[in-house]
Amino acid sequence: MTKRNRKRIGVIGFLHESNTFISSPTTYQAFENDCLLERDDFYRTMSQSNHETSGFFSVLDEVKDEFQSIPIMLARAVPYGTITARAYRRIVDTMLSLLDEVSPIDGLLVAPHGATVSTEYPDADGYWLRTLRDFLGPNIPIIGTLDPHGNLSDLMAKSCNALIAYRSNPHLDQFEIGRQAASLLIETLKSEVKPVMEIARPPVAINIQKQETNMNPCLQLYNLADQQLNHPTVLTNSIMLGFPYSDVDEMGTAFIVVTDGDRSLAREYVDALAEYLTLHRRDFQAELEPMEETVKRCKSLIGPVCLLDMGDNTGGGGPADSTILLHECQRHGLTNTFVCLYDPAVVSQCMNLEIGSVQKIKVGAKTDELHGKPWIGLVKLIGKYGGKFYEPKARHGGATDCDQGPTVVVRHKSGITIMVTSKRQPPFSLRQLTSFDVDPLKFHILITKGVNAPIAAYKPICKQIVKVNTPGVTTADIEKLNYRHRRVPLYPFEDIL
Repeated sequence: MTKRNRKRIGVIGFLHESNTFISSPTTYQAFENDCLLERDDFYRTMSQSNHETSGFFSVLDEVKDEFQSIPIMLARAVPYGTITARAYRRIVDTMLSLLDEVSPIDGLLVAPHGATVSTEYPDADGYWLRTLRDFLGPNIPIIGTLDPHGNLSDLMAKSCNALIAYRSNPHLDQFEIGRQAASLLIETLKSEVKPVMEIARPPVAINIQKQETNMNPCLQLYNLADQQLNHPTVLTNSIMLGFPYSDVDEMGTAFIVVTDGDRSLAREYVDALAEYLTLHRRDFQAELEPMEETVKRCKSLIGPVCLLDMGDNTGGGGPADSTILLHECQRHGLTNTFVCLYDPAVVSQCMNLEIGSVQKIKVGAKTDELHGKPWIGLVKLIGKYGGKFYEPKARHGGATDCDQGPTVVVRHKSGITIMVTSKRQPPFSLRQLTSFDVDPLKFHILITKGVNAPIAAYKPICKQIVKVNTPGVTTADIEKLNYRHRRVPLYPFEDIL
């Protein structure tokens, strides 16, 4: 087959986990600060990472004699507040303009997140996917990946031929899921399969505390989904665990089944998954104890102990500057403690100092009043860094090249050690510590701002991993959040039987 006759496959990604309970919005600059790539820059930057778009490119490179990879655009920002209308419109307009420049294409691979919200379009993923479908028409296949922490909408499903969610949480399989989606698109273009997709959205929200996929109750649910894959007509199925911090109508758990031309089987299987969750819904709700009791209990645990600060989950849009758990550890005498806090002002204050200097700082709790009061103390500056680090292993988020901005590490005479960053960086990698001369094995307590995502990085070195019921915009106690747009009824807010 000549290059002229190769089928052309476009690749687009637009990912943001939007926490609507944060008062500050996500602006266009947030995407510029993280990942905003076009055309060949998109391919060059992502082709060697562990992201799902890397999986797309990996498969397309293997079949380049028959299919031409057309990288179009990737927009990604660290989870935070609702995207401004201006930023969202600019990204979508650029996406369409670039797509128009490379048209015609024969197929499209897309990487939406599933929990993207803009001020203009609450179902932001559904809107941009529908926009692509309207542009391409009904006959060009669109197949994509999803983060299971998305809230699936009917519009998202109607706009695509198939959608496939990562199967692990922490997300370690993004690359493989990207490969699976690309392979399915190629099989579709070769007329080897005809994917049909059915979804189910039972009125149940799985609590974030119970979303670790290799532990019950999720493990049993995934086992049921795996059994369905044994049917020769089933191409793929997915569990959308849901993202409770996007206050939208679609919020909650959903299921996807894709079969080779058998819509009735897809409907039967997706309903079976929804029925299982509805029947076992109570198993998927949080078991929470007061933060004070959890921290007190940690005094007798052998370290290192990873304390997961669920209320300030940076990977779920938390501000990354909550001091509540740090203050509580200090109050209980747990001072051999490490924590990373986002505070650009303190970084600027310390960058002009000599290593070994002692300085009074007021750090953290500056984004809002929901995440404690600033920690104040005299500290010694023990390190200054540029903030870039590399993670070679598959970790939650799929990133390899990370940048938390200029960074300082300070230590209080009590032993409390604080890494202060000028960019918000989710704690998905131990390289965030070891690249900046912090040895995690030297601490009794490691405070990490996440729920499930940090586990892959911290489990190999921690004796205990403890989820702590802290307050904040990502609290596990979701019944305390002020929802205005969620569907009703929705368990656990209302019973459904």
